[in-house]
Amino acid sequence: MLRAFSTAATGMTGQQTMVDVIANNLANVNTSGFKRSQLNFQNLLSVTMKEPGTEIASGINSPSGIEIGSGVRVASTIKVFSAGELENTGNPLDIAIAGDGFLQVTMPNGDLRYTRDGSLLTNANGELVTTTGYAIDPAISVPIDAVSISIEKDGGVNIKDSSGASSVVGTIQLARFPNPSGLLSEGSNLLSETEASGTPTTGTPGENGIGTIQAGFLEKSNVQMVTELVNLITAQRAYEINSKAIKTGDDMLRTASSIVR
Repeated sequence: MLRAFSTAATGMTGQQTMVDVIANNLANVNTSGFKRSQLNFQNLLSVTMKEPGTEIASGINSPSGIEIGSGVRVASTIKVFSAGELENTGNPLDIAIAGDGFLQVTMPNGDLRYTRDGSLLTNANGELVTTTGYAIDPAISVPIDAVSISIEKDGGVNIKDSSGASSVVGTIQLARFPNPSGLLSEGSNLLSETEASGTPTTGTPGENGIGTIQAGFLEKSNVQMVTELVNLITAQRAYEINSKAIKTGDDMLRTASSIVR
């Protein structure tokens, strides 16, 4: 009977983790470029009391065996990179990536990070930076005399100066990963490369499978509130059922011990 206690406890622990993941998804429902996480479970090693095919008599093998599972464990959390809804902001520096790809961001130590959050600003030096202040890579500077700016689908950043002359001041490049779900979240809407994600391929938006850029839009979170709330209810009920299994086991032990007395 004690096996039932530990087995049900693994189920309760797993559902607690499930609720943690759902809570984080719901908390980021309005975070630009956020990708929801999905939890994967695996069953634990089963205790085999009789293997299938065991000979029970001369020339007769058992068609089935006896296995008792030991519960469940959390195998992984993966990011679901389905497209989020595009929101029209009207800000020429806001960009959304339609398709695969990530903006590259240069950290203070020179390392690169990646993001789907296209809320760009200009800093005191005219450089295009994220809302946190990190410069995008390759660096692009907007002259102080620019009166308007526009970003094309291929990443070209065009400006018009006070004299009315137009020029291209740079091109935004995007990075694409073989396995984006293997990227590591570092907060501030930033992701870092890992061995699981593979080495990124950088290029011009719209080429070699890389998505295009939509200026004046932001990609909203791909979290679906209805789906998350249904998952939350499912996790809550599963937690309750596992706790019921523990209570049932306790009642059975109490009954057994009262018979002995």
